[in-house]
Amino acid sequence: MTTHDTDTPETGITPGGTSGAFRDVLSKDHARRGKPPLHFVDMTPEERIAKATELGLPKFRVKQLANHYYGHFDVNAAEFTDFPAAKRAEAAETFFPQLITEVTRQVADQGTTIKTLWKLFDGSLIESVLMRYPTRTTLCISSQVGCGMGCPFCATGKLGLTRNMSAGEIVEQVRVAAKMMRDGEVAGGEGRLSNIVFMGMGEPMGNYKSVLSAVRQISSMPPEGFGISARNITVSTVGVVPGIKKLTAEGIPVRLAVSLHAPSDELRDELVPMNKRFNTTQVLDAAHDYWLASKRRVSIEYALMRGINDQAEHARLLAKRLNHYGDNWAHVNPIPLNPIEGSKWTASKPEDEQRFLEILHDAGITATLRDTRGQDIDGACGQLAAKER
Repeated sequence: MTTHDTDTPETGITPGGTSGAFRDVLSKDHARRGKPPLHFVDMTPEERIAKATELGLPKFRVKQLANHYYGHFDVNAAEFTDFPAAKRAEAAETFFPQLITEVTRQVADQGTTIKTLWKLFDGSLIESVLMRYPTRTTLCISSQVGCGMGCPFCATGKLGLTRNMSAGEIVEQVRVAAKMMRDGEVAGGEGRLSNIVFMGMGEPMGNYKSVLSAVRQISSMPPEGFGISARNITVSTVGVVPGIKKLTAEGIPVRLAVSLHAPSDELRDELVPMNKRFNTTQVLDAAHDYWLASKRRVSIEYALMRGINDQAEHARLLAKRLNHYGDNWAHVNPIPLNPIEGSKWTASKPEDEQRFLEILHDAGITATLRDTRGQDIDGACGQLAAKER
């Protein structure tokens, strides 16, 4: 069995099960995948000009459309007063097909956390979470429908992989959130979307081509992108080593986050099935190479689970593994586990969380306990299951 057909965007994962112990976990809907409508975001500059020519429009009109989309977060061509009235509807249909449709919006943390459930063209469901803090506003976005990594403590992992998302579907999550912030739809009044984390549904390295296209368009200045600094974009992975290496070679200063969750192969094999393909040494070596190339400290994500990976021995081994490289290259984010329905794993005791942090700090490792925003709306790390309520 291969896990990716020819219509699937380029992936950082080799076909599951054919050259290693890991096999992508597929959802029952995997076989019915189709291609989303082609959107402005998915087109090359040449393709945009060719489409405009088909509509009888000169190429400068493409720049106008880009200004509306990236500069004003606007796809309502009927109101583009600088655009020929007779061509507005046609341009909207050609360049801005509706890729994501809001199903529900849940609010937590006094209106500063908003989880949105989106329906895609094929009826698939994904989620994004917008979180406003005093000094920044972060959007957590999805890059796949479901996830094929199969981590047993994660709600998204239990869904299996339905399909990769297009760059347009990914970027549209950002455009809508940026517009919400600008228009004052989030508690705290008008503001600006400042940070993007690829930590929603899916394994970003499993949809490498679309994710990289999205990163470039999020970080480019208008009219090529939204102008959100690449330094404020985080791309996460459970440890898909070829993807980490490709990202290293790109030279884009995004932050890399590695979901490690265990300091030894024996334990990580149980918690992160991908470890059977790329073990902890391979993953940490690739992550450290990213630091050497980018000089951007790597985030080590570590979900603390009671009695499983949160004891002093685990903290000491984690510190030893990270300090092996001899430089201050990693920042550990211990994350209090967000329990999911039916899971045998529960959150660590507060005293164990504190001891874990103290051991890392004593070993000279920078570590910060992650804020669990949106837990009461199942919007926190590992809780996104795209359920209609």
